[in-house]
Amino acid sequence: MNKKPEGVAERIYRSLKQEIFDFQLLPGERFSENDIALRMDASRTPVRQALYALEQEGYVEVQPRSGWQIKAVDFDHLEALYDLRIVLELEAVKRLCALPAEVHPMPLQALRQFWIDAPQLPDGVQVAGHDEIFHMTLVETAGNPEMARVHREITEKIRIVRRLDFTKRPRVSATYLEHGQILLAILNRQLQEAQSCLYDHIAASQKEVRQITLHMLHQAKHGVIR
Repeated sequence: MNKKPEGVAERIYRSLKQEIFDFQLLPGERFSENDIALRMDASRTPVRQALYALEQEGYVEVQPRSGWQIKAVDFDHLEALYDLRIVLELEAVKRLCALPAEVHPMPLQALRQFWIDAPQLPDGVQVAGHDEIFHMTLVETAGNPEMARVHREITEKIRIVRRLDFTKRPRVSATYLEHGQILLAILNRQLQEAQSCLYDHIAASQKEVRQITLHMLHQAKHGVIR
């Protein structure tokens, strides 16, 4: 397991990672350690520590004689991560549907309250965060800590492109509908329906990922995707 930086380096690490997730730093974008040091009001040592941590996680790469660069989106790798995500979540749904009918896990009730009983339609960035919580809660509630750990790692790896799914208003609305269908099927212990709805829901997001281009990333950065 990669060790996270501490102190000032951790602050820079978290800030840079968030900028990547928020499309402020785009795939292929180059910068120097001095650029970051000046912008973050820090010395080069913690900047270098933060960048090495991000490099280990696959977000940046060092370029000989030209500084650092945000790694390009590897779509084959993303496809593999989505495939693994589907396997984990389908298994989680299977376990949840196998619970006795009289068992009502509190995390699932909380999801129902948010997505079905009192739905709201916040902006895409907020929905993206709540969408992650929805899927992670399903896996965590299934009761296997290792499944949940791997699923959390996948969630972070696909975050940058997954958020593009919510720059389009129709996908925000569809997410509420689809989450509601998945939840109701789980709560009613309808395994086939729950797995079918979940698979279709993730597949729709995966399809959007396949259509992502660098131009779309630039549009997302400037808030022009509709």
